[in-house]
Amino acid sequence: MGLFTGRKRDVVSREDALPGRSEPMPVPDRHLVLGTPLAPPFPPGTERAFFAMGCFWGAERTFWQVEGVYTTAVGYSGGFTPNPTYEEVCSGQTGHAETVLVVFDPKATPYASLLAVFFESHDPTQGMRQGNDVGTQYRSAIFATSESQLEAAQAAAARYQEALTASGFGPITTEIVSAGPFFYAEPYHQQYLAANPNGYCGIGGTGVACPVGVLGA
Repeated sequence: MGLFTGRKRDVVSREDALPGRSEPMPVPDRHLVLGTPLAPPFPPGTERAFFAMGCFWGAERTFWQVEGVYTTAVGYSGGFTPNPTYEEVCSGQTGHAETVLVVFDPKATPYASLLAVFFESHDPTQGMRQGNDVGTQYRSAIFATSESQLEAAQAAAARYQEALTASGFGPITTEIVSAGPFFYAEPYHQQYLAANPNGYCGIGGTGVACPVGVLGA
């Protein structure tokens, strides 16, 4: 993942972003691990969540292992360029972050539990990087699909900040905003670490637990 790492730490403006294209990426029919569709329509009662936490290969694997998750897919969100390529995103000229789509059953796994997985599985204090991966595409972000998700994410960040501060970490830099368009990444990126078990994964947590019980309450 490091070959095309962008070094810009400022998100590109809409005016300077690459133009992209109208043709979307092809999407595989089935999830390599879960056997479920990667694209809508999704079953009634499921919800969508979008998380960016560095390299999306490892981030996706983290979420497909969570009980109650129906399907996952990787793509690009938070920027301006429609239907970008991986190389374009890594150039830093799209404004997008590497993002994981998580479709889940809230009766089996509440959104608060996914937030805990998100915060505990990477370092949300690193700004425009995650470990050795440097660039705006590796920033930490939560793209909420509802007002309730937005409020829950903000509350989770506030409570997790207390735990991080007590452990000597700095301010959380996670971007928490309403979700915009999600553009699927190229087929070879989908469930990459299932197809390539020895592939690169640069994400890692802080070791500080996120207070799931408090968030759930």
